[in-house]
Amino acid sequence: MTEPTSLPTHPKTLLLLACYFKGERFIEQARRRGARLHLVTQEWQKDKPWPHELLDSFFAQMNEPPLRATINTVAYMSRGIDFDAVVGLDDFDVETAAALREHLCLPGMNASQARFFRDKLACRTELFRLGVPVPAFTRVVNDGEVNRFVERVPGPWMLKPRSEASATGIHKVHSTEELWRLLTEKGDDRSFFILEKFLPGDVYHVDSLTAGGQVLFAEAHRCVTPPFNVAHGGGIYASATVERGSDDEREIKRINEQAITRLGLMNGVTHIEFIKSAEDGRFYLLETAARVGGAHTAELVEAATGVNLWAEWANIEIDGSNYRLPERRFDHGGLLMTLSKSEHPDMSPFSAPEVVFRSPEPWHAGVVLRSPSAARVKELMDDYGGTLRRDFTAVLPAATKATH
Repeated sequence: MTEPTSLPTHPKTLLLLACYFKGERFIEQARRRGARLHLVTQEWQKDKPWPHELLDSFFAQMNEPPLRATINTVAYMSRGIDFDAVVGLDDFDVETAAALREHLCLPGMNASQARFFRDKLACRTELFRLGVPVPAFTRVVNDGEVNRFVERVPGPWMLKPRSEASATGIHKVHSTEELWRLLTEKGDDRSFFILEKFLPGDVYHVDSLTAGGQVLFAEAHRCVTPPFNVAHGGGIYASATVERGSDDEREIKRINEQAITRLGLMNGVTHIEFIKSAEDGRFYLLETAARVGGAHTAELVEAATGVNLWAEWANIEIDGSNYRLPERRFDHGGLLMTLSKSEHPDMSPFSAPEVVFRSPEPWHAGVVLRSPSAARVKELMDDYGGTLRRDFTAVLPAATKATH
């Protein structure tokens, strides 16, 4: 499924940034395509099982290095390596990769574009200007602006970090007193948050591949339990393919493509989250990310379609606008993930032939399902969800900062 349709005129030399351990399938496919690969990570990730045999060089910086330190590191590497492209493999690498492209005058997403895929305020401001539906929102820099917003938009509200990943650091706020207490507690960090209207409803995500400015592949999924609820209350994260050919699938894919093209993404992978409002039945975009979705989203997509997002992202980095999507399937997939009470849980109860993947991480339990039948996927998710909840699930306090 990942063979190229044509070979590049010369082997690409890629600088890979990874502040967390991920992207093995990207590395494998890029090497299979003949690319030269140089990976920069951080000290605390250096002993992870990176595929060193596939890398031309490997460098671990200090933990959480300032941007200037990373620029100096890569500039020094560039004395002997002529990089063709910079790839940020994690959400937290997107802006750093963009800054390096600008500093080295390399092609790809620049810093201004990258901000739309990392900064929720910048994203919403631009998408609102471009006519893409987003929840009502405001900056929290100016007191008067905040007061006018809460007078105009009834609570509850969501106070969100502008640049954290997933549901990390989000507060659901029920009163103006609570809001001002939280803003006061943020101190100098206050301006790094955004306030928006809380919209009850179902959360969805669309995972896409774009080349030459065209969205060539998009898979829509509905989260059975909203990520915010899982992050703050524990339990099971579950996601399943949206019914194929449904009105929901058509509408969410339309808005997804509208957002990607209007934000100017030319080549790459995206993970975009939406909510379908219980109040008016409309889809609103929640956040955008220029990366592969976490929590085994790649395995979910591959189960249903045969397309591996990491491998195809590598092909896009090599082929650019000449990229061609491989043949794909149109099955249904389901994903169940939870923290586990034991380090290496016994997954033998999950033995149906539709189980195509079991989570290998310690202290986690999870499966990915595949079937031509959406009803069969739902049946198994209901059954296995109950088993996970009863026999496996552990609950930890909500994280205030991303840890993976």
